[in-house]
This record gives sequence, structure tokens and C-alpha cells, in this order.
Amino acid sequence: MNEVLQSDPDPAETQEWIEALKAVIDTEGPQRAHQLLEDLVELTRRSGAYLPFSPTTEYVNTIAPALEAKSPGDSAMEWKIRSIIRWNAMAMVVRANRKPGDLGGHIASFASAATLYDVGFNHFWRAPSDRHPGDLLYIQGHSAPGIYARAFLEGRISENQLDNFRMEVDGKGISSYPHPWLMPDFWQTPTVSMGLGPLSAIYQAQFMKYLEHRGLIEKSDRKVWCFVGDGETDEPETLGAIALAGREGLDNLIFVVNCNLQRLDGPVRGNGKIIQELEGVFRGGGWNVIKLLWGSYWDPLLARDTDGILRKLMMETVDGEYQNCKAFGGAYTRANFFGKYPETAAMVANLSDDDIWRLNRGGHDPHKVYAAYDVAVKTTGMPTVILAKTVKGYGMGSAGESLNPTHQTKKLDDDAVRHFRDRFNIPLSDKQLAEAEQVPFYHPGADSPEVKYLQERRAALGGYLPKRRRKADQSFTVPGLDKYERLLKSSGERTYSTTMAFVQTLNIALRDKQLGPRIVPIVADEARTFGMEGLFRQIGIYAPFGQKYKPVDADQLMYYREDQSGQVLQQGISEPGAISSWMAAGTSYSVSNVPMLPFYIYYSMFGFQRVGDIAWQAADMRTRGFLLGGTAGRTTLNGEGLQHEDGFSQVVAGGIPNVRSYDPTFGYEVTVILQHGMKSMMEEQKDEYYYLTLMNENYAHPDMPAGAEEGIIKGMYLLQDAGRPKKGELRVQLLGSGTILREAIAAAELLDKDFGVTADIWSCPSFNELRRDGFAAERWNRMNPEAKTPRKAYVTQLLEGRSGPAIAATDYVRAFADQIRAFVPGHYTVLGTDGFGRSDTRANLRRFFEVDRYYIAHAAIAALAKEGKMTGKDVARAIKQYRIDVEKVSPDGA
Repeated sequence: MNEVLQSDPDPAETQEWIEALKAVIDTEGPQRAHQLLEDLVELTRRSGAYLPFSPTTEYVNTIAPALEAKSPGDSAMEWKIRSIIRWNAMAMVVRANRKPGDLGGHIASFASAATLYDVGFNHFWRAPSDRHPGDLLYIQGHSAPGIYARAFLEGRISENQLDNFRMEVDGKGISSYPHPWLMPDFWQTPTVSMGLGPLSAIYQAQFMKYLEHRGLIEKSDRKVWCFVGDGETDEPETLGAIALAGREGLDNLIFVVNCNLQRLDGPVRGNGKIIQELEGVFRGGGWNVIKLLWGSYWDPLLARDTDGILRKLMMETVDGEYQNCKAFGGAYTRANFFGKYPETAAMVANLSDDDIWRLNRGGHDPHKVYAAYDVAVKTTGMPTVILAKTVKGYGMGSAGESLNPTHQTKKLDDDAVRHFRDRFNIPLSDKQLAEAEQVPFYHPGADSPEVKYLQERRAALGGYLPKRRRKADQSFTVPGLDKYERLLKSSGERTYSTTMAFVQTLNIALRDKQLGPRIVPIVADEARTFGMEGLFRQIGIYAPFGQKYKPVDADQLMYYREDQSGQVLQQGISEPGAISSWMAAGTSYSVSNVPMLPFYIYYSMFGFQRVGDIAWQAADMRTRGFLLGGTAGRTTLNGEGLQHEDGFSQVVAGGIPNVRSYDPTFGYEVTVILQHGMKSMMEEQKDEYYYLTLMNENYAHPDMPAGAEEGIIKGMYLLQDAGRPKKGELRVQLLGSGTILREAIAAAELLDKDFGVTADIWSCPSFNELRRDGFAAERWNRMNPEAKTPRKAYVTQLLEGRSGPAIAATDYVRAFADQIRAFVPGHYTVLGTDGFGRSDTRANLRRFFEVDRYYIAHAAIAALAKEGKMTGKDVARAIKQYRIDVEKVSPDGA
């Protein structure tokens, strides 16, 4: 008897209940039995008993053998194909690492997951076609060699490309991991920054439902399949949004967790059971959990386990010991696993050690995998996770099967290669292996039964996967700049912030009949902070089940309206979730052939530096859209302090190659940049995205200077021209961006009034664009030494011939404006907000960080003195007149 019956006060009565329940199962099925048990539990709870919920089940397969769907495929043929793919995946990595250069690569991850991928490619994963919109695959990054090996058999990748794995510079090779930027026709999703793939997959599934509910795509049974490592689940991003998937019933989402029980350096849960842990986490999050633990060879043993001792043993054994069983073979497993109880030892008495070693795990059994996938795709109303138990380094033998260093194994010696060949019956002789300079690839031939079978399976599923769509079939004409004319004019005495300039521009775009429905406003949880609460009533907040309550502010003009066809994505307090949602919308042109234009606005300090890895992932995935960092800069968000004040997001943004980032000051700059970006991404379908920093500081906005549009986009234009210099006149060039440009304007007035110094004032909406232009010109000149006319950086063209030193001031660290130093003719001084933020008024913060009008004026006098046009006495007078504290410690602590 099991432990429950041993402590039972009335075993006879309990046995009667069990027999009654068995009778229900036999006559009416397990679903009826489940219903009765639920009713009994509910009755017991109502009586006052505390019955804790157990989120885990026995350590056995969820799907009973009698309920398994049978695969329609040719299992023998599929084993041959799978073996060839395994071989070529191994050969690819080993060949790369027998060359000079230490290219790296991974064998063990795909070795453990090969069957999980093979069954999906052969029977489940549909490619985009006239018949189906196509499934979306998130493939584990370390399994990339196996995907290439399959594509090699399909004829999509050449042997030369395989031989240049991880050698891309000369254009011959293929990328180490899934990178849409590097292989834009092949990889759909970037995943190797662990944790980001699962997070992104959830929001892609949500966005597909969003498109369906808004009538932008037809409803279908397409799925998002995400492959995850069990060690990867320790990344907070992996599990951070699973409750959203359960809450919204995302039955178009399937996670396959490759539970090989090992992370990069050792066991995932050596003293525990990662599968049980994950079962509880996912089931608690509202997911359908399918445990795929044991292969078919275990079925007879489990069928004979009438007293539950084997199941008890399976539950008691920790993952570290399961790892030992596969590492040390059948004799070890007999003695240390089955030998724990006489009953289990007797079960395997008639099995040889080899038979025990062949007791397979569920993730390596194609029949069990097919059955699990079949249930997953037919599940409705909730997402599904398949917890598939596998062996890391499966097939690698003593070179790495189930060993701690397996993940790092990149090289196999000749004996290990021969073992691998024999294990998977690859038709290469010892002589062929010995004569080859490298481990040879194996291809059975384009007309071979294996390749024909593989091609037939993919044809039946609509074509090849992974496969990426570069551009949507349809482009959209966006409203011209003339549609925003009122936003380009002076605001007069009316004051507003650049955040409000964005909102006004967005509202005009939303009213456009063609573009408006394609706009996706996204907020984490502070739409009211950014003045966007009007959108709640205007276009509604997306809610997959509509609004089931009357909002507390229903009697107000801008009430909180949720709607199944709502347009705003309000993702709660989750910056990683919101930017992943933005990425899903910004890649819809590729994933769903539906171009969408997402605008995600957030506190800038919680942008690139908080979710910078996702921002890089978005760039790799060729996302199109706008990120808007509100209340930006280190001195504009008065009162919030160190954690909120952003002084470097623009610097981080500048490091992402296809991000165009701007720090505008005036409303017309915001509008020009937004309209230009809309045209670039929606009409021209360029693979870039835009980052704008916005402020909450209200001030008046002037008319846009005539012809300023080009300079705004290039990053710099003349805002105020002091006129033609007079003889003997002292002049400086003042540069600024964002909120500090207004301090530069005020500094020019001080300089003229107090020292007779005139100033040309330059607005620099993008020091990042100026830097890129400058380095491009510099490189062109190096590469074209005999050109008659060298190229000049845009900054150089503008400032060349202008008299006086240049002083730049921004609300960001000095490195931001300093990056154009090489292209500024003459003396160049940079002021910035290096150091930690503080809580105070804007005026005090700008004084503290030495970027206010007085410090700018002082810097201008000091620069003129350095050029010999003014004296030290003038600098001292400026210090005294502007009350500059020379004893103050530098804001950056230097």
C-alpha cells in the first residue's frame, strides 16, 4: 500500500471510495470522475475544511498511453532523417572548431532537442501560404546548428555555408544564432539572449489576438511555438509574463520546455525537480501543462506498477541522480535507481543493463512527442506548456552525454565521432572518416527517399520554416507634413510640453482613415502622466473579453473604457512587457503581413537602460515603430530624484545601429521627426525605429524656421542667426538640445547684455545622427584618397566659416554632445549632467549640474579667453556676476 493508505484510519472505507471512482472512470470516463472530485472538494471546503491546492501531479506522463494520438508519419524514415540532421549539426560545430580561430558553437543543446524539432517540422508547423497565415517559431539559440542541418537537406543552405558556420564577414557563412538582421530571409525571431524569446513569444501571441479582435486579420488556428531551456526558466523574463498568457486565454501559444535537467555549468535543480517546479508555476498561471517525461519503453513497467512503488521512486529521485543514471549507464541505474526498493529491482530483473540504459526519456520518443503536440494544438481557452524530459548531449556518449561540461563541448576526437556515427547509423566508413580532412557532412542526395519524404512533409505544411517575410505586401501613404501645419506654428502665449506636442501629432495621425487604424498606442501604466487619457474613450483600451464592469469614472468625459476591439495596449506596470508588446506590433508587417505603427511612451529612465537588451533584440528583429522617453533628461523631472532622472538613454540609443534617436526642444521638431519616421517606416518600409525623448516642462514654442526640416532630421539647424559679424565683434556658437536649448537661448541674452558677446544659436535635435554622418564622411575620405573633393561632415559644413568657439549644453552626460568633437571646427566646450540625479526644482538642478544659462555664459567667456579674445579678468567677472561657486564639488564626484 502507498503512504496515504498506511496512515488511513479506515482503509476499508477508503478502498470502497476508490473502487467507486474506478467504476465511474470505466463507465463514464475520466472527465466525469474529475467533475465528481471537484464537486466533493468544493463541498468539503464549504464545510470549513482547509484543502490546500496541489499544483503538481505524479512524476509521470500527463497523457496516458491509451489516449495518445498516433503519428501518421513513417517512423523509420523520420528516424533516418533525424539521424542525418544530428550528424550534420555535430559536424558543423566540430569542423568550425578544428579550424583556427576558436569559433565556438554548441552540440549538446540540439542533441537533446532534435526529436522535439523534428516532429514539429514534419507534422505541425505551418508556413505562411495562401492556405494559412503561418506559425511563428521561437527556436532556442543554441539549437541553431540543427536547424541549419535540416535546411541543408531541404536545399535551402549549401554545404559551403555549413562549412562557414559562424564565419559571416566574407558573406559566405551563416550566423551563430537566430538573427533576422543577419539572415533576413531565414530567421524569424532572435532568441539567444536567454529569457527574451519566451517573453516576446507571449506578447506576439497576444498581438495576434489583438489583430483578430480588431478585424485586421482573419481568425485562424495559427500558433506561436516557443522553445525554452529548463535552465532558461531562471531568467525572470522567461516566466515574468506567463500570468498574462493564462489570464487572456492565449490558446495560440505553446511553450516547449526542453528539460534536459542541465544549465550551462551543471544541474538546473540538482537537489530538486525542475519539471515539478515548472508544472506548479505554469499551472498556477492558468496554463495547460503536459508532462512528457518517459518514453514508450517505460510503458510496460508503469503498467505493472499497480502498487505505485515505481511512481513513488520516480517522485523521490532528484534531478542530480537522474543525470547520473544517464551518464553512468544501465548497471549504475539498476543498482542506484531501481535497486532502492525490492519491488522496483524485481521489475527489471529480466532486463539487461543495455535494456535499462535504453529506457528512454519522453522528449526522445517521437510517438510521445507527437501525442503531446497533438493535444497542445487542440487545446482551447488556455496556453499550453509541454515539459519534455530529455538528455543533454544525447548521442555524444562519453564525450558529453549528460555530463556537467556538456554545454561547452565544441570539439570531438576521432573516437567520439565514430561513436556518434555508429549510434545514428550514418553510412560513412572508417576509411571515409580517416581520409577526410574534416568531419565530412553527409547528404543522401536530392533524389533520395529521405529528402523526398522531408520535402513532401514541408509541402503539405505550406513550405519551409523558418522563413521570414522582409516586407509587407502593402505600404501605406502617411499624411504629409502639411496635415500638421498648425503644429508647426508659434504657440503664442500658450505653453505646453513636447510630450503634448507628441500627443497632438498622434491625434492627427489617428484621424487619418488609412493610417489611423494601423497605429498602436502602448503604455506601461501611466497614460495620464503623458496626457494620453483622452485615448481611452476615443479609441478604447484593448481587452480580449471586453469590459465586464462599469468604470468608476463612467460619468466623466475621459472615462476608462476597455473594449475587445480597443486600440490602446495598456500593459500594466511592466516595462519589459510593454516593449515586447511594442516589438510584436512593430514586426507585424513580417509576422502577419499587416504593417502596424506602434508608439510606446514611458519614463525615459525606464527605457534603454532598463530594457536595453530587448531594445537590441528589437533591432535584430527589424522592428519598426516609435519609442518615446517621457520626462527625459536629468533636470526636467523635478522632484523625482536619482532613480527617475535620465541622463544617458540617448547615449545608449546611439549604440544600436538601426535606431534613429532625437532629443527635440520645440513642438515643430517633434512633429517633423514623427512625420518623417512614419513615412520612412510605413511608406518606404525601412527596417529602423525611432527614439524621441520628450519633456513635461511647459513653455512657448516658436514658428518653425523656413527650410528647417532637413536640418531637424539630420540633427542640427540654425535656430537664431546673430547676423553678419562686425569688425572686432566677439561671437560664440551655442549648441543645445531638449530642454537645455532654452537655457542656451537665455545665455545668449546674458552674453550680449553683460559682455557684448553675440551668439549664433543652433538646435541639435540629434547628436547621434550628427556623429554617424561625421564618421561616414571621415571613412569615405579614408577610402577615397584621390577624390578631388573630400566630403565634409554635416556639422563641419554648418559651422565652418562661423566665428568663435562652440559651446554645447544638453540634459545628458557630456559624452552625448562630445561625440561630434572631431567634426567641430575650432574650440569646442561641452556641458552635461554627469553624476547621479537629485530631487529639487528644475532651476536648482540645472545650477547643480552646471548646465543652466549662467554656466553656459561662463563657459562661453572662458572659451573666448582661451582663444585670447577675452581675459582671465573677464572670466573672473563672469564667475562673480553669475554667482558660480568655484568651491563646489563636481556633480560627477570627480
